[in-house]
Amino acid sequence: MSNIEQTLSIIKPDAVERNLIDEIKKIFTDNKLIVKESKKIHITKDEAAEFYKVHQSKPFYNDLCLYLSSGPIVVMVLEGENAVAANRKLMGATNPKEAEENTIRNLFGLSIDKNSVHGSDSLENAKKEINFFFNN
Repeated sequence: MSNIEQTLSIIKPDAVERNLIDEIKKIFTDNKLIVKESKKIHITKDEAAEFYKVHQSKPFYNDLCLYLSSGPIVVMVLEGENAVAANRKLMGATNPKEAEENTIRNLFGLSIDKNSVHGSDSLENAKKEINFFFNN
């Protein structure tokens, strides 16, 4: 029995700036995740604050919001078998220095903040995050 899910992936400003969109998308598609929807947008700091509300109490919250709104991002709906877990595995650890070899963050991440990608951490959050950007 297959467990087809959808998850949200964001290619962050540092990766968009370095023209890594196609390379990152290829990693997803090479690993059986389908890019169902994709759009390049530039969000405001207020929108970023709303999106990252779950991290509101954390010390890095403000920097996170400033960073996500600092340049264009690409938001995508990825679909596939166990998409949430599959995407998390492909992204690697938050800190690129700790990310497994050949994960997106290991290959492209510059720092804990500029780690190139965001992915939903649960099915519940994936639904919220997809709705945030795609109003499905």
